[in-house]
Amino acid sequence: MTWTQNFTPITDNLVLSSLAALIPILYFFWALTIKRMKGYIAGITTLLVALAVAVLIYGMPVGKAVMSASQGAVYGLLPIGWIIITSVFLYKMTVKSGQFNIIRSSVLSLTEDRRLQALLVAFSFGAFLEGAAGFGAPVAISAALLVGLGFNPLYAAGICLIANTAPVAFGAVGIPIIAMEGPTGIAAMEISKMVGRQLPFLSAFIPLYLILIMTGWKRSLEVLPAILVSGFSFAITQYLSSNFLGPELPDILSALVSLFALAIFLKFWKPKTIFRFASEETAAAVEPLSTAEAETKYTKWQIFHAWSPFLLLTLFITIWGMNPIKPALSGHYEGNNVLLGGINEIGKLLTFQIEVPGLHNEIIGSNGLPIAAFYKIELLGAAGTAILLAAIVTKFIAHMSAKDFYSTFVEAMKELAKPILMISTVVAFAYVTNASGMSTTLGMTLAKSGDLFPFFAPVLGWLGVFITGSDTSANLLFGSLQKVTALKVGMEPVLALAANSSGGVTGKMISPQSIAIACAAVGLAGRESELLRFTLKHSIFLLLLVCVITFLQNGVLSWMIP
Repeated sequence: MTWTQNFTPITDNLVLSSLAALIPILYFFWALTIKRMKGYIAGITTLLVALAVAVLIYGMPVGKAVMSASQGAVYGLLPIGWIIITSVFLYKMTVKSGQFNIIRSSVLSLTEDRRLQALLVAFSFGAFLEGAAGFGAPVAISAALLVGLGFNPLYAAGICLIANTAPVAFGAVGIPIIAMEGPTGIAAMEISKMVGRQLPFLSAFIPLYLILIMTGWKRSLEVLPAILVSGFSFAITQYLSSNFLGPELPDILSALVSLFALAIFLKFWKPKTIFRFASEETAAAVEPLSTAEAETKYTKWQIFHAWSPFLLLTLFITIWGMNPIKPALSGHYEGNNVLLGGINEIGKLLTFQIEVPGLHNEIIGSNGLPIAAFYKIELLGAAGTAILLAAIVTKFIAHMSAKDFYSTFVEAMKELAKPILMISTVVAFAYVTNASGMSTTLGMTLAKSGDLFPFFAPVLGWLGVFITGSDTSANLLFGSLQKVTALKVGMEPVLALAANSSGGVTGKMISPQSIAIACAAVGLAGRESELLRFTLKHSIFLLLLVCVITFLQNGVLSWMIP
């Protein structure tokens, strides 16, 4: 039996209905920031609150509410949970095999300065992984690398979450932008151009902002040349690639240009003083290694060999995201290539799309059409599988025994059990919120802001990413609403869509999924509340910057709209 979503369930009043829709979100913030619950407990109880609101206030049938939660939980396990498990597993392999000591030394050969390490690893390398994979892998890998270098785990996680702001809109080979073309009818290239005229302002600012958070203004000025090289090389490349190449490559190209530009710059320039954290025992007692000493500790071949697991990870993830390989891995290839045809047959066998019982096509959405609901499981096409293959090859490169390989994987699984539980429950909460109509209610409320809508348009994206954990999902959730509202208030639709994506990137750092992933990667399961308190104020500040940029582009800077 079908059920039609009702977006104003309380006396047909949008404001009161919005307050009801906010209950699960406010509860989640309360549970983590004030009550300081462990992440998985906050996730489970938030899901229960969302189910209660969906059933008791929105009138959603109990069975449909529960099945929508199950759909989200499955997605939380695969692909998201699978990426985290394999990422942490690969990192642990490099530590156990001793390879990470060489990786650490190679980074120190460029600089021992914690500020510059954050720019290289959290900002540039993290952006590259975001462009190639997305879905949590960038934060998981880059945060683990920083911890291995000696960063405080909580600080490493927070820094990587904030650094991840710059690349999210073009993550996973441009999927967030490409996804908006279908439901809105606006070409992905046009959206890419507009996002590419918003985000570069943020991208140029983020490196400075990161160092300000870490050290304050005075210490930031000491490395201002490096900050400018890192931020502006990224921002300029992001603008050029998004406006002239499309949404697929801005992250990968910008990250590589930024990474190599800074690495080369550091060969000719060094800060006057080496910055270390006050908590580091050697900060005052040990003289910094010279670059020459660090470089001669290991040969170039040893350094290449040590970095090979992450080079393999990059290679496999890049291949997994390429067309036409990507559709073949999921069993959707339609070409004539024999090799890809063979991969396609394997992909079909390992791809499962099962209708969600009692939910598929049984909810009528805002457009009057039934909403499809599937358990979609791609075993071969998942990015986590690409990372696992990198780990398998690494086993042989690092000469790791089968026993150590297996025990490391089991160790990673045990450590991540509770974080994966949290991820599954918060994704389940997101699916309940969407299926019941709560998300749409909140979007409709913001859309009532009239002439101020250009300012509030990014807030929709921010809210969508907080709820779903994905800029892609937020764009799909609110893209059509942004377009319709923009036309009503006289705003260019492409600007509203870009605002949704650009605003969404600032919500990634407070998304429950991102928080859980970051804590899991650095061994802080159960301390998610501390990380959320660290990132929340930065998320709101960066969101306000995007709101101001969008508002100005709708007015005095309207010449920037393509």
